[in-house]
Amino acid sequence: MGYRLGIDIGGTFTDFVLIEDGTDALRFGKVLTTPDDPTDAILAGLAEVTAAAGVSPAQVEAVVHGTTLVTNAVIERKGETCVLLTTAGFEDILEIGREMRYDIYDLFMDTPEPLVPRNLRLGVPERVGATGEVVQPLDLERLDQLLRQAVDQGAKSAAVCYLHAFVNPSHERQTRDFIRARYPDLYVSLSSEILPEIREYERASATVMNAYVQPITERYLSRLARRLADAGFGGVIHIMLSSGRLTTLDGAIAAPIHLLESGPAGGCMASGFFGKDLGRDELLCFDMGGTTAKAALIHGGKPDITNRFEAGRVRRFKRGSGLPVRIPVIDMIEIGAGGGSLAVADSLGLLKVGPASAGSEPGPACYGRGGDRPTVTDADLVLGYLNPDYFLGGAMALDVEAARRAIDAHVAEPLGLTTIEAAMGIHRVVNENMAGAARVHILEKGKDPRRYTMLAFGGAGPVHAFQAACLLGVRRLVVPVGAGVASALGFLVSPVASAYSRGRQHRLDADDWQSVNQALAEMEGQGRAFLAEAGVDAGSVAVKRLAEMRYIGQGHEVTVAAPAGRFDATTAEILHREFERAYRARYNRALDGVAVEAVTWRVVAQGPTPDLRPRQAASGAGGQALRGTRMVHLPGGDGPVAIPVYDRYALRAGSVVHGPAIIEEKESTFVASGPCRIQVDECMNLAVDIEYGDDRDESSQAL
Repeated sequence: MGYRLGIDIGGTFTDFVLIEDGTDALRFGKVLTTPDDPTDAILAGLAEVTAAAGVSPAQVEAVVHGTTLVTNAVIERKGETCVLLTTAGFEDILEIGREMRYDIYDLFMDTPEPLVPRNLRLGVPERVGATGEVVQPLDLERLDQLLRQAVDQGAKSAAVCYLHAFVNPSHERQTRDFIRARYPDLYVSLSSEILPEIREYERASATVMNAYVQPITERYLSRLARRLADAGFGGVIHIMLSSGRLTTLDGAIAAPIHLLESGPAGGCMASGFFGKDLGRDELLCFDMGGTTAKAALIHGGKPDITNRFEAGRVRRFKRGSGLPVRIPVIDMIEIGAGGGSLAVADSLGLLKVGPASAGSEPGPACYGRGGDRPTVTDADLVLGYLNPDYFLGGAMALDVEAARRAIDAHVAEPLGLTTIEAAMGIHRVVNENMAGAARVHILEKGKDPRRYTMLAFGGAGPVHAFQAACLLGVRRLVVPVGAGVASALGFLVSPVASAYSRGRQHRLDADDWQSVNQALAEMEGQGRAFLAEAGVDAGSVAVKRLAEMRYIGQGHEVTVAAPAGRFDATTAEILHREFERAYRARYNRALDGVAVEAVTWRVVAQGPTPDLRPRQAASGAGGQALRGTRMVHLPGGDGPVAIPVYDRYALRAGSVVHGPAIIEEKESTFVASGPCRIQVDECMNLAVDIEYGDDRDESSQAL
């Protein structure tokens, strides 16, 4: 049998899921992330998980990888020195932006610093008109002078973003050819390839970000490929994109900007997969790892996709405070801290949790790796939710006293609290923050959080999911098999795909559709060629078209599905009806007598989704599922209470457990901190029906 391996690098842990083709048996692994060289953790985990399965790395036929490398490089400003080549007179586009304030009441509002300093934002004499005509030829002599100046100042990559290049990319392509001939060591990113769409600021921002991270991405992925090969792996490597689709190694190196939400996307894809398996169409994904907690909605088995995303926000939860990137990305929201997030009493005497994280080095105080500041994990340990002798299945012992000392020094003593009061405060602040942010995210979409089934995963997700679900009024909570490594599993159930966009403003009442048909045909051809190179059979390729449309004069678009085939008056009428339907769904009205135009066209070429029925491989556990009881401090309780602790590996399909209870496994721990009924389904998922008291209103009870 062959094997496939999913690898997810997080801020604290690197997760592994090995699946055996034919049997769909799963094996999980989790090792501490090695920030200085993430491939060290990958090689250690590869050896561990293959040894546990009794196979060699040579028997692994495919590796699917997701990484936070690109996101971290942007947030921490650790990319390479980059030069922006733009049309002369537009050198300040990155700082001018949209001239919109994300907080109109803050007189001292900070904005994100451009990734390219002013001395490396250089104007090139050239000009292309709005309809694609060449107004001023490209000045190659001046371009050479500017490039020499940039290289002398340490530039390693170049972002090229000329005015109206999305209509006519000839000048950008001339620039690329010139750079490759004269400066072959300089990486080049063209806006006409990275984001060939209208809106100069967003296009420049995306192109600069791609150029900023491309050198470090190529070094990392090339090193990863070499080290895997040295370990005996000889299969293919696929990389998870922010959209929940997979790309090749070359595709990731060419456009690393699409890896911004690579890791979290895997969890959403796993949620969609589990939702279909559970027969649940509407899911609320709750992903809490070591650094952050995120939420996303699943409808019809698929996550919502958006083309509006921000990276490196100055204020973590403030929309508009980051660098815009119009790439396809699963619509996730960061809703709170992670297990490794630091807790502190601020100068006002308030308890704050996050956004700073202890990471994997030194990690939480209880890890015994030199950390002395309290984290969410330390609080969970002190409250009794975690077993100090069974963390990672016993591979890492947790130091309860170290956790107590850290909480006392940094939270309990400054706030005049006992250790338990401070730990419970940390736990409750995290839960309240997550529930509040998730509620706002759902309500902004016009949805009711009580109508969703929550799917909890991530290393810390099952620990906090029950309380978050109660605060949201959710009735059904599911903790899937392998919840602690769900993102890595999501990589293995995702399709290989490629997405393309083209900015073409076109009125639907126009007579000539030649340019649109040509653009759509070119994008589809690119997609099919890419999938053929990735080894996808041509007969299994599915192509989807999308159009971003608006009424003439509007500044924002609505995305609708576009029909297949060549466009003419008939297909334009179909598209018009789809637009009005989508517009009414969002704004509850349509505008009569106003012309409609398509602004951006998108094509997604996708291979087949893997057809799996994953099950956890036999763990060797046997005997009684009930391990005993543990003294635990529950929210709202007066003191510690003894609650039962179960071994998840000893539970069988059909088993029923009543909460409060704790169910332990190697990768995570599920804490049911209130009344509920927990049933193990045939796929070994934990289906939790939360029981609310009589004080809840009738509408909540009916849900």
